[in-house]
Amino acid sequence: MNEAITHLKVPVKREQRDVCLGPNGSFEHVTRVLRMISGRWKLPILFRLFAETSMRSSQFMRDIPDISQKMLTQHLRELENDGLVARHDFDEQPPRVEYGLTNSGRGLMPVLMSVREFSRHHPETSGSP
Repeated sequence: MNEAITHLKVPVKREQRDVCLGPNGSFEHVTRVLRMISGRWKLPILFRLFAETSMRSSQFMRDIPDISQKMLTQHLRELENDGLVARHDFDEQPPRVEYGLTNSGRGLMPVLMSVREFSRHHPETSGSP
């Protein structure tokens, strides 16, 4: 039975493990980004802002069916706090606010497009573990 456990026989340098699993390793960075984009409405918001340079709340409400104003506001604030979305208040009456992607948000889009391509080339299989 011990012969089948090959991963224990592969020599791994400590430095290589730290690159992936250390406190500043790949795992931590990827987990941080996944936390930034997790949420039912964050990806639709990001993709809408990728398609349009800026949008108002009312446009999001029309373009994203079933989203509530509360959830839209919450997700926009979280995306803004994470530095992916910028809020521009025109300081007018009646109030006018628009949202757009920051440089970081635009930099994330090629990664999301790569994830889309990965999904297209790896179709869902029913019954897979």
